[in-house]
Amino acid sequence: MAVLNDFLTFFLLLSILNRVESNRISNVCDFSFLQQNKLYNYSLDSPTSNYPHGVLSEDGFYKVAANKTVLWFQLCDGMIFNHNPPRCVGCLDCGGPARCGMECSALVSENLGGYDVCTTIGRASSIQISLIDKAKPHTGVVVKMSSGGLRVNCSLSVSVYCDANGVKGPNALKHIGDCEYTTELRHPNGCAKIISVHRSGWSWLGTLFIIILCLLGAYLVAGTAYRFFALGIRGIELIPNLEFWLSLPHRTQVFFGSLIRRFRGPTEGHRSSYSPVNF
Repeated sequence: MAVLNDFLTFFLLLSILNRVESNRISNVCDFSFLQQNKLYNYSLDSPTSNYPHGVLSEDGFYKVAANKTVLWFQLCDGMIFNHNPPRCVGCLDCGGPARCGMECSALVSENLGGYDVCTTIGRASSIQISLIDKAKPHTGVVVKMSSGGLRVNCSLSVSVYCDANGVKGPNALKHIGDCEYTTELRHPNGCAKIISVHRSGWSWLGTLFIIILCLLGAYLVAGTAYRFFALGIRGIELIPNLEFWLSLPHRTQVFFGSLIRRFRGPTEGHRSSYSPVNF
């Protein structure tokens, strides 16, 4: 019962918290995590007074560079370039030469042989969110996006740290693996809304009770089937150990009666066989 109650409580709260407002782009950047009695709810693209687009860059993209490698990306949506668009070779799967960067969520440019070569490494439809540190859920989340190519699968992981003081970054661009990149930024929308969840139920005792009932049911079904098919028994005698089950109410009554008498002691008017008698 406790497992079922926790399951229903979690999804009830999740359905309330994940209602999408009309001015929101999508819910791909919503994430919730339940730990003990706390529900951590992240909504990265939720508008606030200081950040009407949430964690999305108001410029239409974030940009970070390191070691002749330039990365452009947008969180929770595709990129938009009103100025300074990427100028590189190989942008066909992200808008082409005329609209380079406009049809993906992450694009990286590396200088190869004197030419800037672009590779699409992320799309909004592929976004996956996880916690930076499960032991400290309030730290922030990792937004991972990917893009599969003919030769290699590429990805970008952006660590969004909780910082109520404002936006910092992105910085610390790292290239790991064949086509995997990581970076990080700090943003107020990286902070979770924490809700206390009051659990109800029988805890482990209720789970144990359910397990015992299931085992008992399996025993009765298996025993009945064996007696019907193997022994050819019909009628009420099909029930295994029928005499025990018929005597169970009386056994229970005797047990509780004995238990009550043990704690209450002898009742009024009850005399021991050794009590003095006046003639």
